[in-house]
Amino acid sequence: MRQGSWKGSARLFSPVLALLVTAARPPVQTPQWTASWATAQQQFNATDATIPSSDQSVTVRQFIRLTKGGRELRLRFSNIFGMAPLTIDAVQVARSAGPASNAVDVKNGRLVRFEGLSSVTIPAGAEYWSDAVAMPTEALETVGVDMRVSGTGSLATGHIASHATSYIASGDHLADPVLSDARSVEHWFVLSGVVVDSHRGGSAVVALGDSITDGSHSTTNGNDRWPDRLAERLHANPRTRELSVLNLGIGGNRVLLDGVGPNALARFDRDVLAQPNARVLILLEGVNDLGTLTHDGPVPPAAHDVLVARLTQAYAQIIARAHQHGLRVIGATILPFAGAVSYRPDSQSEADRQKVNGWIRKAGHFDSVIDFDRAVRDPSAPDHLLPAFDCGDHLHPSVAGYRAMGDAIPLTLF
Repeated sequence: MRQGSWKGSARLFSPVLALLVTAARPPVQTPQWTASWATAQQQFNATDATIPSSDQSVTVRQFIRLTKGGRELRLRFSNIFGMAPLTIDAVQVARSAGPASNAVDVKNGRLVRFEGLSSVTIPAGAEYWSDAVAMPTEALETVGVDMRVSGTGSLATGHIASHATSYIASGDHLADPVLSDARSVEHWFVLSGVVVDSHRGGSAVVALGDSITDGSHSTTNGNDRWPDRLAERLHANPRTRELSVLNLGIGGNRVLLDGVGPNALARFDRDVLAQPNARVLILLEGVNDLGTLTHDGPVPPAAHDVLVARLTQAYAQIIARAHQHGLRVIGATILPFAGAVSYRPDSQSEADRQKVNGWIRKAGHFDSVIDFDRAVRDPSAPDHLLPAFDCGDHLHPSVAGYRAMGDAIPLTLF
């Protein structure tokens, strides 16, 4: 009888014991991924001599500066513009040994896997995320990403103007601290994003724009574009140090029409909405739309009116789409470009810019405004860049101009 009573008692208390055992287990922490670095994808020109030929086996070493650190990271690879599947044989990530060479710390490097495998085949038009890599990183740290590819005919996707040096060496060199006999190019290939485990909180700020965001005429490997300066200032401020900044600029990009890369509306979902844990969008784009209107000569006043209306309508679309996904949208005023050597702006072009900037500044459109126009214009000739902030082509800022732009952004916006 006692034995039977004991069995009954065990059946009675076993659920309680199970609860106690379950409660004693430490909770499983799910990584909270936040984008730390990203770049906008473009289609490479098939005749570009810097692109490896299809019969080569190569190692590509690319350097990127993270804007947020974490305990783990994951990498995203893109074959968006590929016409055939792209096979990557192996990937390794390691800390840079310094900006003066292509050296990396391979002793502390980490192999990157995809569902446990060392290689991955990415279908045409697709992107793939890697598995998590246990590699602690810090904000503003530079890492090198090595990618070995055999038969590189599908390297059709990447970022054309990286303003950072990448290195290409024939054969397998993932284990080499230094790539000897490598040739250098200023492209990023296939690598489109990095996320980190944001256990300390924070979120991402996306900068969507053209060459002025991309960093035309900035210092190669200098990380002195205006989004770089913003990232440095955010990291230096205890209240904003967990925010990352993603540069999704494309040189020559336009809001309304394709040019160098898809137009801003066409790439918006991929370049903005798909960024993990993005919460703020800064939009600085439109000068190429204004400039190309009169590139081949004057046009009737009605054409100017139509362009301004379509451009501001597109801004409204971007704001609405961003709001639907919980992003706050900051509009940035278009910089002066009178005298731009790549365009033929006239007085009507300047009138268009003033109308568009007036729409940007008007309450009720963007959630907030960054007045880059006011920050870099020449007070004595407001349709021109201040000479000290002009790289010389009267369109793009100098390094000092980019720094002035980054310093003009109130951190209270974040």
